[in-house]
Amino acid sequence: MKANRLRPVVVALAAVTLTAVLTGCEKGGSATGSASGSTATSAAGAGAGTGASAKPAASTAAATPAGATPSAVPSAASKKPSAAPPATSAATAAGCSDEPPTPDEVDPDELALFRIEEIDGVTDKVNLVIQHGVWGCPGKDTDGAPFVVTGEDSRWAMDQAAYVTAVTPITDSTENRRIGVQELIDWVDAHPDSGLVFRYETGDDGAIHRLEQVFTP
Repeated sequence: MKANRLRPVVVALAAVTLTAVLTGCEKGGSATGSASGSTATSAAGAGAGTGASAKPAASTAAATPAGATPSAVPSAASKKPSAAPPATSAATAAGCSDEPPTPDEVDPDELALFRIEEIDGVTDKVNLVIQHGVWGCPGKDTDGAPFVVTGEDSRWAMDQAAYVTAVTPITDSTENRRIGVQELIDWVDAHPDSGLVFRYETGDDGAIHRLEQVFTP
């Protein structure tokens, strides 16, 4: 009789215990699932946030290529160059001098004429005995600057058909007048070592084909 009375109680306790175990499992599984879901959701959210922030950066880089100059800042090419200062000769910048110049300082287009010599065996050329130099400081007794020569005499061939012009004292004019080569030779022979200054131009043969006297007061 006692055994029959205890059987419903044991069955009831077993049912309660099983229910509790099943409930606990369901709650545990639910909690784990929720935690996993939350973690996944957070990770997904973090990934989405990173992707969102990287996308605008990529767009900006595409809109502004590397090395491009912002429109607000003018490029060097758009700046107008400042006006160049007027050219100043070395003599003006450093002051004139009556000292003989160095070979690098001589005037390449002018010469001082001292004598004229005939060339043996050559009929269409004569030798000009010359020196190179530069214009010095004006003297107290003249309005013009002297031509300061340097080095020793040198000889330069001139064609006897050259174009020659002269001013005073070879002619009676302060403006260049054309004269013949023989007229120049005659005057220089009568006034050797005068050192009159001439501008010159050479021809294809290297000889002087144009000689124009420079007027000095």
